[in-house]
Amino acid sequence: MRKLSVEQKQILLDKLLESISDHKQALFNQNIKNRTRHLTVVIEDIFQSHNASAVLRSADCFGIQDVHIIENRNEYNINPDVALGSSKWIQLHKYNSFENNTAAAFEKLREEGYQIVATTPHKDDIMLDELDINKKTAIVFGTELEGLSDFAIDNADIRMKIPMYGFTESFNISVSAALSMHHLSEKLRKSDIDWSLSKEEKIEVLLNWAKSVVKSSEQIENLLFPHS
Repeated sequence: MRKLSVEQKQILLDKLLESISDHKQALFNQNIKNRTRHLTVVIEDIFQSHNASAVLRSADCFGIQDVHIIENRNEYNINPDVALGSSKWIQLHKYNSFENNTAAAFEKLREEGYQIVATTPHKDDIMLDELDINKKTAIVFGTELEGLSDFAIDNADIRMKIPMYGFTESFNISVSAALSMHHLSEKLRKSDIDWSLSKEEKIEVLLNWAKSVVKSSEQIENLLFPHS
């Protein structure tokens, strides 16, 4: 894969934007201001495509730029009728090359400075509204039937429960993710935390968005930087 410098990415972005409508560019400029990597979402072994896709859609709606996907037993599939194109606007990070992909994901996230928060109705460490998000935070969700793996729960830094007041044991995975993202993203945006993307990250994300819109982006990149 071609490796471009920040300056080259900006040149390519400017060139691609020439082929994008003013309306779409305005949406790019508006939405990039609200994107964050301070919060991220991790999903472990989700097998129902409509729930998996709903998580992506919620992440986009709440301005969360990255979703980390762990595939130990189940391959992650997107239902386009549910995702509604949201996968074009967020970045997916898949872990499927190791015997224990949960361990690989947790290691990578910790290297990037994230605290790992396991969501589970069976532990009472803290409630959702008690979670401290001053540190970068990765919220981990499990399968529809079994929840998170024992490894994920035991190796998380924090175990978090969403308050419930009825007879049902747990929320649907997509509902749990949406509730958590809504609460935490609102808490983040009302805080003094510097949650915005850096200048370089904004260029990277805007470039990915532009590439998803301009069909000839690869050819344009090859013409601009044939030897990069």
